[in-house]
Amino acid sequence: MDLLDSMVGRAFRDEKVGRVVVFSGDRRNRGYLVRSGADELKIRSFLKMFYFAYFWIVLLGMAVANAWTTFFINIQGFGKPAAHLIRSVSISLGIYGLLVGVPYFLLWRSYKKALFNFVSVQDEVLISRNSAGRQPWSVLVGLIALGTLILFAGIFFLIQAR
Repeated sequence: MDLLDSMVGRAFRDEKVGRVVVFSGDRRNRGYLVRSGADELKIRSFLKMFYFAYFWIVLLGMAVANAWTTFFINIQGFGKPAAHLIRSVSISLGIYGLLVGVPYFLLWRSYKKALFNFVSVQDEVLISRNSAGRQPWSVLVGLIALGTLILFAGIFFLIQAR
């Protein structure tokens, strides 16, 4: 629950105009004024429900996709998965896309529709740039992750060529 609380807590900020909620997936510099403590509790519970459903879709989908991929690859007689890496990864991504992508898309669509049940368009405010969106260090983390991925791909293709 601490993880959910910390994720939901990042959506709320204190600005000059008052308490503001910034929804994920919305424009970076747009927030909505929270009128009362009761409204904040409703929004918090909605966001917790959304993130809880999101985590379960990803975790269960990943586990089931892994099991189905392993079963499908073993049934088809591809031999060792390393010998047919591209085919195995393609099958895995296809199954994962169906088991996780479709439910997540439906969840995201209902999330976007439900947002305006909690806030009003008239309560939209511009928020300061430094409090909105990602922290500056997140770009560095993304670049490090991309570099690591490129390094592993390079190592894989160097080993594969021999």
